[in-house]
Amino acid sequence: MMSTRYRRCGLAVLMLFLMTLPARAQQIAIPERVSLPRLDGVIELDGLSDEAAWSEIEPLPMTTYQPTFEAEPTERTEIRIAYDDNYIYASGRFYDSEPDNIRSNSLYRDRYSGDDTFALIIDTFNDNENALWFYTSPAGVRFDQAVTNDAEFSGGRPINTSWNTHWDVATVQNEEGWFAEMRIPYSSLGFQSNDGQVVMGIIAYRFIVRKNERHIYPAIPPNWNMGFAKPSLAQDVVLEGVRSQKPLYVTPYTLGGFSQSTHLNDAETAYDRADEVSPEIGLDVKYNLTNNLTLDATINTDFAQVEADDQQVNLTRFSLFFPEKRPFFQERAGIFSFDLGSQDRLFHSRRIGLSDDGNAVRILGGARLVGRVGEWDVGLIDMQTASFGELPSENFGVFRLRRRVINPFSYAGAMVTSRLGIDGSYNVAYGLDGSWRYAPDKYLTVKWAQTFEDEVIEPGAFDFLESGLLYLRLENRSRRGLGYNLSLSRSGATYQPEMGFALRRDFTALRGWLRYGFFGSESSSTNWWTPGMFGSVYMRNEDGSIESVDWSFWYYNEQKSGATINPWASIVYEDLREPVAFPEDTDVPVGRYTFFTVNGGYEMAPGRLFRTEVDVGGGTFYDGWQLRLSLEPTWNLSRYVELGGAYELNRIRFPKRDQGFDAHIFKIRTQVALNTKVSTSAFVQYNSAADIVSANVRFRYNFAEGNDLWIVYNEGLNTDRYRHAAILPLTNDRTVMLKYTHTFQL
Repeated sequence: MMSTRYRRCGLAVLMLFLMTLPARAQQIAIPERVSLPRLDGVIELDGLSDEAAWSEIEPLPMTTYQPTFEAEPTERTEIRIAYDDNYIYASGRFYDSEPDNIRSNSLYRDRYSGDDTFALIIDTFNDNENALWFYTSPAGVRFDQAVTNDAEFSGGRPINTSWNTHWDVATVQNEEGWFAEMRIPYSSLGFQSNDGQVVMGIIAYRFIVRKNERHIYPAIPPNWNMGFAKPSLAQDVVLEGVRSQKPLYVTPYTLGGFSQSTHLNDAETAYDRADEVSPEIGLDVKYNLTNNLTLDATINTDFAQVEADDQQVNLTRFSLFFPEKRPFFQERAGIFSFDLGSQDRLFHSRRIGLSDDGNAVRILGGARLVGRVGEWDVGLIDMQTASFGELPSENFGVFRLRRRVINPFSYAGAMVTSRLGIDGSYNVAYGLDGSWRYAPDKYLTVKWAQTFEDEVIEPGAFDFLESGLLYLRLENRSRRGLGYNLSLSRSGATYQPEMGFALRRDFTALRGWLRYGFFGSESSSTNWWTPGMFGSVYMRNEDGSIESVDWSFWYYNEQKSGATINPWASIVYEDLREPVAFPEDTDVPVGRYTFFTVNGGYEMAPGRLFRTEVDVGGGTFYDGWQLRLSLEPTWNLSRYVELGGAYELNRIRFPKRDQGFDAHIFKIRTQVALNTKVSTSAFVQYNSAADIVSANVRFRYNFAEGNDLWIVYNEGLNTDRYRHAAILPLTNDRTVMLKYTHTFQL
């Protein structure tokens, strides 16, 4: 039975839920559907939208979203959306009274650099939860990303910038402004047809970055953090007579290169170098089984062209989290979302093909099936990896089901994951989840997950509660007036999702934040501001003692220029039963600690050619003190060259123990693009805590969508070669690779 403490926690959450219920049941507003116009004629994709077919299409009624909702727009905007048998088309005429000030800062694909933009967001399955986001700049640069969790951050970052698909765009810039046309094939969308009708949700907007001015359709108020991208607020549109298209994309690749690596010899006295020249070939296949079900298959998968991870300094007791960047796992990745609070999740695709220390593990092959069958969202992954070091060859499996229930904004679902080694090891998990929108902006989410592992399943060792995690969340997502996010978690001692991510085990936690948001008047320089507070309490299940507490108080101010100011203060309590190790042989001994920090952040308006983010802070830290500084400047010299960088300093001192260290991270990122097809990026990082310098240089020639030539150079250098008994080599690892992919559409 659950202890009295757990019953009280659950009762507290239930009482909070009941307090938020309206006096009488509220009706969930469902927007009326409109028919999307069908094009009657041929469109030449040149950006001008001057064909006779476009003249028959009425422009959308646009509304100013920001800086002041429903204010008179300062520039004229015309956006038209239509379709034919093969594509969805969108055109934009973006007149500008100051054409020389139109921002077109970069030619680099998928890297937003403070440009003016034209965007189309499509909820292809009209599920009010997920969408595909297409946007472009005056230079015709393509950006595409996927939206999950209704663009809310309560379940983690809801924007997947690594997703890519096939589509086209053309733009023109002249003395009147700039003009654009998009063409998106149905085969890149996926949709569900009922009796010859397809219903999708659509949002379109224009963003004038130097004015921080956004024109939007439909008339969405700025009451949410990313209201301009929320699928649940999209306009439902109806397409008639759209037929399923089933193109087969076959993408073979060839890879050749040279690599050097080092390893400690058997006597542990020196490092030996291993050189390897290994040509590789592989194959990816993508096929739309139906208009709403897509199969991706891969053989000998390689991700040589993926950008390196950002260096981080770990000042916590827990593992660092790194996001997924590999393209194979991006297609409708939101289906596989199963967050469990903080960064915890039942499934994290980064577990496949990467070891715990970040080394690549060969993926022999696998398949991925995503889409919708009837009322059910379906996701299936099966991958096989090769052995690597002490890791055996493993099979990774994921199965996800989810469907809308109660109303169009609520869902229920289930997930099963399996990690099976050829040595007999296994880890199997399942999860059940549901989210109920019981009033506008108000959601109750309930999730349960449980794991089974070969090292735990022994006679008398299995316990239902101890191998599971229960998660409850209550939230109000509006940023106008009172907003909140309150959660309760209970994790067992043997809960261990080997295909997911879990920071802690064997705990009960209460977490939440409260804020009250205000909007400035039309004459005010402030767009939105809010005071707020965050709190978390983690308790050990074994004895009910408090493990850690965090209380934070903040003030956030968003200017109409787009600049933001964010001061905050925190009080932290930690009860350590094991020492915490930090760089340079610094550690914090067992004990109870309370420390206090004050911080401040400022971010310049995104429309500046030179812009930066600044964060500073300091205070006590365990039984010592900490100073922190972070800078992230970006400078667009021209649309061909962008320089970016970051510097992070953490100065930690423990005077009573005469210990301390300075942790520096330097990052320099250079992007050079000759045009939208030929580009080079260089990403160099220095981490003083790890004593390494790493370089990742990538040249890309994008002949056409799906046809790419990559030249990749990676280097890792040791800056302190004498930190171990055996002298480290100057070069820890080095690779030079050439990769070519070519997509055939059959």
